[in-house]
Amino acid sequence: MRDSLTTIPCLSDNYAFLFESGERRAVVDVPEAEPILSALDRRPLTDILLTHHHWDHVDGVADLVAATGATVWGAAADAHRLPPLDHALAPGDVIEIGTARARIIDVSGHTIGHIAFLFDDVAFTGDSLMAAGCGRLFEGTPEQMHASLAQFADLPDELLIASGHEYTTSNLAFARSLEPDNPALISRQTETERLRSEGEPSVPSTLGLERHTNPFLRAHDPALKAATGTSEQSDTATFAAARRAKDAF
Repeated sequence: MRDSLTTIPCLSDNYAFLFESGERRAVVDVPEAEPILSALDRRPLTDILLTHHHWDHVDGVADLVAATGATVWGAAADAHRLPPLDHALAPGDVIEIGTARARIIDVSGHTIGHIAFLFDDVAFTGDSLMAAGCGRLFEGTPEQMHASLAQFADLPDELLIASGHEYTTSNLAFARSLEPDNPALISRQTETERLRSEGEPSVPSTLGLERHTNPFLRAHDPALKAATGTSEQSDTATFAAARRAKDAF
């Protein structure tokens, strides 16, 4: 499925993701309809997958449904804040989009009821696990978000992480503020600057890259614990300290 994945810039810094599987074409999140309709190039769209209710992920749904008749999937727990759903999903559900199957996981933290779509080779994570970062905790707690991201711990390095914003440059600047001499961060920052200078998105990334460079996946790492002053504290406390520092960055 990853071979058909298209990253579609929307609004000022959002992304939607278009993919094909069998006879189905799906888009993940709809910040606005027009860029997605342009990317469809008059070919049919069958499915819309929504990660969470924030306006910059759903505002184009009504127009896109009107233009395409696509079926809308989203979290049952968030249904009261989402556009009308054809399929209301719960964590643990497995859905089929053409020949591809996805497991639904709860990644609450940024919002309550936020879900991710975990396919075999791509995870659509919205504003939970992001490129070099994680979403601000508007509704959840550090404990919730740390537990949400822990679900990625045993997944393969090759898994693509398709997150919802072009925040990588600022996220890496924060990570470097904690660990200015970290060679993995320096390398990723250089590559991200190259991509952006050429007008290319830095998203999706890979889970392997996130494991080495995303501070919010490294709360167990002694170097990050030292950088956040939490060497004698729990991993959750380290995560919380890093999130507080990012909020103030």
